[in-house]
Amino acid sequence: MRSSLARRASHFPTRGPIIPIGRPPAPPRPPNPDPTASSTASPGSSGGSSPPSTPSSTSAAPSPSPSPSLLPKPRLDYNRLLSDPTATTRNHLLRNSSLPSDHVAHVQRLRDTHKLLLTKIQTIKAKQRDVGQLIRNKIGDTEEALRQAKKLKARVTEYEATMSETETELLDMAIKLPNFSHPSVTPGPEENAVVLETFGPDPIPADPNRDHLRTANHFELVDNEASTIASGSSWPYLKGALALLEMALINYALSIAVRHGYTPVIPPDVIKGDLAWRCGFSPRDEPNGPQQTYAINNNASEPTHVLAGTAEIPLAALFANRIFLQSALPQKVAGVGHAFRAEAGARGADTRGLYRVHQFTKVELFCVTPEGGSEAMMEEMRLVQKEIVSGLGLSVRVLDMPSEELGASAARKYDMEAWMPGRGKWGEISSTSNCTDYQSRRLHIRYRPSAAAASASEASTGTTTTQSDTLPFAHTLNGTAAAVPRLLVALLENGVRLDEQGQVEGVDLPEVLRRFWVGGDVVGQGKNKGEIRWV
Repeated sequence: MRSSLARRASHFPTRGPIIPIGRPPAPPRPPNPDPTASSTASPGSSGGSSPPSTPSSTSAAPSPSPSPSLLPKPRLDYNRLLSDPTATTRNHLLRNSSLPSDHVAHVQRLRDTHKLLLTKIQTIKAKQRDVGQLIRNKIGDTEEALRQAKKLKARVTEYEATMSETETELLDMAIKLPNFSHPSVTPGPEENAVVLETFGPDPIPADPNRDHLRTANHFELVDNEASTIASGSSWPYLKGALALLEMALINYALSIAVRHGYTPVIPPDVIKGDLAWRCGFSPRDEPNGPQQTYAINNNASEPTHVLAGTAEIPLAALFANRIFLQSALPQKVAGVGHAFRAEAGARGADTRGLYRVHQFTKVELFCVTPEGGSEAMMEEMRLVQKEIVSGLGLSVRVLDMPSEELGASAARKYDMEAWMPGRGKWGEISSTSNCTDYQSRRLHIRYRPSAAAASASEASTGTTTTQSDTLPFAHTLNGTAAAVPRLLVALLENGVRLDEQGQVEGVDLPEVLRRFWVGGDVVGQGKNKGEIRWV
């Protein structure tokens, strides 16, 4: 089914060894686009072949790295970025990028300057070799040759310094460009999303009496007064059956992910700002806009750590600066972490209650594949998500998101939305993004193709087969297994039982959660108690 959308509201995998590579320190700014090259190497090398979630619809341009990093500098594919400047410009404009329309032209000029400087340096070094030969063989005026050698050395030093500055600016500008959109992505804003599929029961009629916050307050499942004292607005306390429901959802989603070969991971919630930057997350949705991430002030002049906006970011770090054998791919992990979103701006009806909060629990899927395997993996992840959501009995539609909804890193993104009758609209509960090599080039996630791996295993003489700087970059994908607050909203609004006067009586919950439930079959306390029915 494809139709135009009017409006949308165990153990670590061991299928082959991981080949670690060095983790040399890098300066805070990321100038050199090729960490394996010398100071005179061209940034045009792609280092391998290339393939053809922020809440805002604006594709924010990542700023220079906000903190020092142990990772090498990103290696961008300048050949692809600049082979068709018009197409690259159109791509970032269609994604609602905040970059100016002449941004790609600026990148092109910087690269041309870099190439010119490189040519000049190579020419001077050729002269240095000729002069050195004269000096070594004592041919002609040796003193004049020595003076000329000194001048040539000074010129090389000057040009190399200029080239280093050019490399810095080139990478700082080029890295702001978003990923290339998949050919099937529809141009335009959120309204242009395409419905790929619907499943689950028919949506029940919209009814404000089903509002999740009304039910939660009736059974005293949230404590807004305490949250205001403790942290402020939109930092909810979940109590009683609602807290148990969160735990059941986490374990339910994780059990399905593990059954599909995902390794469970508990990642850190605090990450380096550099890591978020490399994954394509900007502190702000727009230049000079409000802060969207929570920075940790540890008395440094600039914060070096932030609270993770999604477990995708620390999960990506599991694979950073590594070379995998192709036989070891795909790598699949499922992380349970907390997501922190500043979500600055007006907070209206769409953000009331639990629908949009500053902190929430999330089960995240993350995969690493060979460059030719990411599209199939995206469909596989979508089926895992569908299995999770189908078991909850929700009315769901799957959307292929348009260009302005892709953020910086995704080439293609699917959203799953559940019908929320209390809100009277569909609400996003899950997403899947194929980031192709956008993140892997920034994080240095590569793999050794099967043929090269076989040659390496057979070579007992220690001879080198494929040089690491020419290995292809892997593809990365991420997807939501369970965004807990959104599922809580959907389950409460679809599952609340009302009497003839529209008053709350009890709650129906999916039978699949029962084996993960550690409480009784009663929700609420005192006179506002109700029965939980498993359906």
